Amino acid sequence: MNNGLVIESSISLVCSSIIILLLLFIVGVPTPQTILYSYLIIIKFYEGFVLLSKKSLWEKNVPAKVYVGMRYWHPFTEEAIEQIKRDGIAKLVVLPLYPQFSISTSGSSLRLLESIFREDEYLVNMQHTVIPSWYQREGYIKAMANLIENEIKKFNCPEKVMIFFSAHGVPLAYVEEAGDPYKAEMEECVDLIMEELEKRKLNNAYTLAYQSRVGPVEWLKPYTDDTIIELGEKGTESLLAVPISFVSEHIETLEEIDVEYRELALKSGIKNWGRVPALGCEPTFITDLADAVIESLPYVGAMAVSNLEARQSLVPLGSVEELLATYDSQRRELPPPVTMWEWGWTKSAETWNGRAAMLAVLVLLFWEVTTGEGFLHQWGILPIIH
Repeated sequence: MNNGLVIESSISLVCSSIIILLLLFIVGVPTPQTILYSYLIIIKFYEGFVLLSKKSLWEKNVPAKVYVGMRYWHPFTEEAIEQIKRDGIAKLVVLPLYPQFSISTSGSSLRLLESIFREDEYLVNMQHTVIPSWYQREGYIKAMANLIENEIKKFNCPEKVMIFFSAHGVPLAYVEEAGDPYKAEMEECVDLIMEELEKRKLNNAYTLAYQSRVGPVEWLKPYTDDTIIELGEKGTESLLAVPISFVSEHIETLEEIDVEYRELALKSGIKNWGRVPALGCEPTFITDLADAVIESLPYVGAMAVSNLEARQSLVPLGSVEELLATYDSQRRELPPPVTMWEWGWTKSAETWNGRAAMLAVLVLLFWEVTTGEGFLHQWGILPIIH
């Protein structure tokens, strides 16, 4: 192992976007073009995120390496870990790209990391910590408030706009039976954003609902589609949708919110519709995550550039083992959203959906290349074949 990695100039971190594609392609039946477009956006986001986060860390005198690991496409989490080993990394910070913690998202990936760590002597001895959630951080809250403020000003009567927070749902059993803190963190997150907006003299009405439910099981309520209909019936005319649990654009923002929910809103009597973009690589957001990483380092007292007394999330900093022991102690199998999908290639609906989506992307790419037709050619991304 490279002993130099323990000193300040050679610290290495892992930015693990673990299962950012969770349940990404199981909502409705999006067109192949939408699937491919969302996939390209995700890849572009990760490329930008790695460059900007590394730049931000270096500017704060932390010359860190940044790795990305995904569950359903390259670079897979396993591939990222292998690269970390080849680079001789001695200290690791795991940063799931989910603002709020859930055993079905970040927790599911921590299970994967736990199994990888246990099987490898090098990894067992490697010091690491996990930043389980960061929804409460000042930079994230201000970045979200900035986006909302920018969009709300586009309405003719901004003060009459209902701010509609739409979060990814999880089965109710995760919260009530497994002790998932997701719902509590989500509600606190919305409250913090609204507090920031009130400081800016924006006192709009707001509500929180949960989208993307599938299958026969009960999910967190209220449901987004039901809430939109109810708001229309109550006379709400202007609605600003805020995708609160997503940091990049993908199917659930581009298709489910922008198409399905917008159409539903207009049919329900809502006249004015708007949508806040995902955070993406918003500078305040990236800088704040860099601060979060620095604050998580063992010698944070000598290197911190942010307020160490910042508000803490409901799920504290900890190792993979500590977090799973606290929030997933029974290690029981997480019930898939749709039981009927537990057949074929995998044992989980998550992996089935991810691989099916990637197969659809490959099929679409093959069709574009072989026929010379399609929106990638029209946009000039692929050369037109005569």
